[in-house]
Amino acid sequence: MVGIGKTILQRNIEIGNWVVLGVILALSLLFLSGRFALGVLAGGLVSIVNFYWLSRDLKGALSRHAEKAKPFMMVKYYIRFIVTGVVLFVVITKAPVDIFGLVLGLSVVVINVIVMVIGANVKNPLRRFRKKNASLFIA
Repeated sequence: MVGIGKTILQRNIEIGNWVVLGVILALSLLFLSGRFALGVLAGGLVSIVNFYWLSRDLKGALSRHAEKAKPFMMVKYYIRFIVTGVVLFVVITKAPVDIFGLVLGLSVVVINVIVMVIGANVKNPLRRFRKKNASLFIA
């Protein structure tokens, strides 16, 4: 089967993840402690790696037959969940990180997606009305 390439939206999200992490990290280095900044860095790296890993798993699932895709994704989900849990456990127990910084870093992808959605709607707020039966509330 033909490989599935990245869309412009996915590339923008990936670049935005690094930009958001850089901005939050720079602000935390300037105004907060080094432990907080280390927590932001560790959490941000975990969330971005998880995002890339999920993207790769979805490409693998979509390239399989429909009956094999669901078990494949479930196994990959649990592997990713366990690995993320172990990494976070090690970071929390062994590294001198601030928990609030870690949580903020883990939120990098979510913050980026929210900013991108708001930015897209601010640029063109009436784009949904170009289609028949469009609504502001239903995508």
